[in-house]
Amino acid sequence: MKTETKKVDGTIRELRVEVSGDVVKNKFDGAFKQIGAQAKYPGFRTGHVPREILEKKFYEAAHDLVLKELLPEIYNKALEQEKLDVVALPEISEVKLDQAALSFKAKVHVSPEVKLGEYKGIKLSYRRIKVDPAEIDRNLEAVKETRKAGDLDDSFARGLGYPDLVELKNAFERQIALRSDNIQRQALEDTLIETLCGKLDFKLPQPLVDRQLNDMLRQTKMDMVMKGVPAEKLEEQETELKKKLEPRARAQVKTYLVLSEIARREKIADDEHLPRNVIEFLFRNAAWEIKD
Repeated sequence: MKTETKKVDGTIRELRVEVSGDVVKNKFDGAFKQIGAQAKYPGFRTGHVPREILEKKFYEAAHDLVLKELLPEIYNKALEQEKLDVVALPEISEVKLDQAALSFKAKVHVSPEVKLGEYKGIKLSYRRIKVDPAEIDRNLEAVKETRKAGDLDDSFARGLGYPDLVELKNAFERQIALRSDNIQRQALEDTLIETLCGKLDFKLPQPLVDRQLNDMLRQTKMDMVMKGVPAEKLEEQETELKKKLEPRARAQVKTYLVLSEIARREKIADDEHLPRNVIEFLFRNAAWEIKD
């Protein structure tokens, strides 16, 4: 198999492929055998039509069978041979196939080269969670007003499923602490991502940006429908929505590519949990400052 790759721009490659010999011949033999098993032709029993007649009468069918099976097979082998990490379906053109050879051109989008800085030892600051008793009281008062209850006492606590007021206050304290911790963690993740990605500059594969933008647009439109926005209004606003969402889509694609590169270097599994697993890895390897 002959392969040649030409760089079109930062993330686009033109791949030319040619394969000949037994690889192609054997595929055609298999195709004619498959067709011949059911082919009907005057003067011959089903399954006994000679090869030369099959080639004359059923060549187009055999050609299509071979192309359907062989092209993706050879394309994937060519990607391996050229070590191309593609991120979208190819644009195939200039396909030529006969019983001797197959050749084609593929325009492919590849992952960009991500030149990471130091990603271990990122400085992060964590403030210990302290719950103000006044905040617990404010939350209790809000619940009391909602339920139109009387005094904040053990009876009120039992009405909420707790043995006494002390246990109820402890539960509220845990909930407030957890909420505060989640808010702080999200802020730390944002700091981490900004530190990792802020100064990096590389070209993003447009198909990835388009895919992310379309996902975000679909979710935004669903949210707007749930809020009662008419469908015709959504269509009018689609162009403007895309314009507003695109910077976020580009930022999310950039973040994913950076996290993917860290995962590759650190041998972290490439699955649906990759972003979360990489962030946990970075947290474990951060330079933490704990504040009271």
